[in-house]
Amino acid sequence: MPASVVDAAAKGARPERGAVLLRRASGAKQLVSASSHLLFRATVLATLVLVVLFTVHYPSLISHSFRLSSPGASSSSSPASSQRRSSHRSLLGSGRSRTAARRGSASATPRRDGGLSVLVTGAAGFVGAHCALALRARGDGVLGLDNFNAYYDPSLKRARQRRLLSSPHNVVVLDADINDSALLERLFSTIPFTHVLHLAAQAGVRHAMRAPQAYVSSNVAGLVSVLEACARHADPQPAVVWASSSSVYGLNPSDAPFSEEHRTDRPASLYAATKKAGEAIAHAYNHIYGLSITGLRFFTVYGPWGRPDMAYFAFARAIVAGEPVTLFRDARRDFTYIDDVVRGCLGALDTAGRSTGSKSGKKRGDAPLRVYNLGNTSPVPVTRMVAILEKLLGKKARKRVVTMPSNGDVPFTHANVSHAAHDFGYRPTTSLEVGLRHFVDWFVKYYKIDTKGAAIAAGAKSGKKKSMATMSAAS
Repeated sequence: MPASVVDAAAKGARPERGAVLLRRASGAKQLVSASSHLLFRATVLATLVLVVLFTVHYPSLISHSFRLSSPGASSSSSPASSQRRSSHRSLLGSGRSRTAARRGSASATPRRDGGLSVLVTGAAGFVGAHCALALRARGDGVLGLDNFNAYYDPSLKRARQRRLLSSPHNVVVLDADINDSALLERLFSTIPFTHVLHLAAQAGVRHAMRAPQAYVSSNVAGLVSVLEACARHADPQPAVVWASSSSVYGLNPSDAPFSEEHRTDRPASLYAATKKAGEAIAHAYNHIYGLSITGLRFFTVYGPWGRPDMAYFAFARAIVAGEPVTLFRDARRDFTYIDDVVRGCLGALDTAGRSTGSKSGKKRGDAPLRVYNLGNTSPVPVTRMVAILEKLLGKKARKRVVTMPSNGDVPFTHANVSHAAHDFGYRPTTSLEVGLRHFVDWFVKYYKIDTKGAAIAAGAKSGKKKSMATMSAAS
């Protein structure tokens, strides 16, 4: 074949081959483009489906969380609890549940002429639940708030909540947190509370060494959050009664009994320091905003429905379970029965006096700023308390007596209650023997304990055996 023919054929072949390659490249590009569009649409669709499913199944994570980060957040995550939290959020502004709004407003509405309308924080706690019941029993309006953290078994708090909600009490307790300032703002703009009984706090002396931030968050920041809402978002401003602590006396060198005039500038624990800080914060809000504020220094409160971390409760569990209890040598406490403390709280509410400020920031004059001891005035050796429990439970304790460590506990407490007696008739009347008998009656019934055989139901044993064996009466 002539060379010219071969060259012509070759030249003719190159354009055809190039055209094929171009067509193939163009097709591949279109295929990739189509695939990309299809993948993008599928991704968008899958994302939308996931968002919808996430919103349906986890509404509490989409909306504002009401839980404080604390040592052991509440493990309650049942559909029922989620529904309650949703309805409580609706009450405070979403508008999705008028029924929930009516229930909350009805709970806070007094049932008697001249009755108080009280927001009780920490309402599912020991003192809070008892105070809420007492307020309701005399016809006052009560709305509770609690974050149900797991510092101790939340099931006990839920049991108190159910008791409050049951007829004839019908006290609603919101599953919410005092550090949620937006929630508090909406709450005070919705319901005209006359008083706030602020009992929510992180309790416990020794636990502060393991979780210090929880104490600052709850006892300092939480108090500021509540006072801010009362001072700047309530109209009119409510009077505030809040729980300080006898621990503020700390390493006080003054002679007993402890008086409100004694020094409180030597706290022996971080818990005590946060309560002392709270008293200073209360002074500032009273001075700046004209809030009526009363602080109550509780002295070792005990009784039915009490806190499992308290010494008397932990000792009762240990005695029944046959576990050892550790006692601090020479420790004495001014054990105060819950009913006496409740009468003191209600007396403080009734005599609180009005706040003098307004949302505009102006105040009409000075408002009351008070602090009172609420104790039993009769310190008792911890060994005596254990002996009473042994008799009531019908079983001897395995006692181990040690020297008190310098880790925040103080050797004794003793309250002078003359100011509370003068201002609102506070007079404790319950002896330790009578009070512990009431506690043991409840304890045996609640945990289904067979005192004859000293058999304890599974629910009565604490999962924290170490803390039960080393619990002291200083709590």
